[in-house]
Amino acid sequence: MLDFLKTLDRRWIFLAMLLAVAGPILAQQSFPEKPTRSVQDVFDYIENLDEGSNVLLSLDYAPSADGELAPMATALIRHCCLKRHKMFFMTLYPDGLPLIETNIRNVIETEFASAGFKYGEDYVNLGFNNAEEVAIIVMGTDLKKMYPHDNYNDDLDEIPMTENISSLQDMQLIITISTGYPGVKEWVQYAASPYGIRLAVGSTAVQAPQAYPYMPSQILGLLAAIKGAAEYEVALAQRYPRYKKPGLNDGIRRMAPQFWAHLLIIGLIVLGNGIYFAERAQRGHR
Repeated sequence: MLDFLKTLDRRWIFLAMLLAVAGPILAQQSFPEKPTRSVQDVFDYIENLDEGSNVLLSLDYAPSADGELAPMATALIRHCCLKRHKMFFMTLYPDGLPLIETNIRNVIETEFASAGFKYGEDYVNLGFNNAEEVAIIVMGTDLKKMYPHDNYNDDLDEIPMTENISSLQDMQLIITISTGYPGVKEWVQYAASPYGIRLAVGSTAVQAPQAYPYMPSQILGLLAAIKGAAEYEVALAQRYPRYKKPGLNDGIRRMAPQFWAHLLIIGLIVLGNGIYFAERAQRGHR
């Protein structure tokens, strides 16, 4: 048996991983989720903001992280739409711009098509800025110095929802969905800390530990990876029952495949270590 496991063709492991991921998807399996404090705090803050509050959403990630972060971006934008907040989109990543356009198209222009959202009055796409953390520093006192025009080259002074905006200090909330640099740390250092602007964070699983030390003083709450997205979707469904439909919640849908894949990986690690120690014990007896 030991020799069989040692020489097992790795393609069987690949097949097992395929089944671990595909099985829950095909079976439409889901697990019950409960919002943790860090997620609920973000939800409550957005929910309790006055209608029409200014919310800056900086999608600071690339398409490579879209599978992990897209569900939380959708949930957060959906919540802002439900509360009729003014949404200011931007990105500090060059390949983050298509992600903004995709979210605007899928959520604001499609899901909320009947709500009458108008570009320039309810939402605006500021686009990409390549100045990295310098953009945040300058926007703290002069937003239009970094963004004189929107993504479509329209002057911000001629757009209704931006004509009276002068800096980040005019925002009631900043949301960064981030994978690295520039991201959480830079928004904390150059926006949340110096100006007291409330900051909510969405991050990949590997980056989440870097955000926890800033909570709750500089960061009001954190959505960590698919788990955080799923918890936010649950919070949204509890408040707005129409979002209890499984097809609307990608975060919840992706939790089951992730669970079984992780369980398989843990099992393989345990098995591999078991083979190693069994082989060593066998050599000792010889």
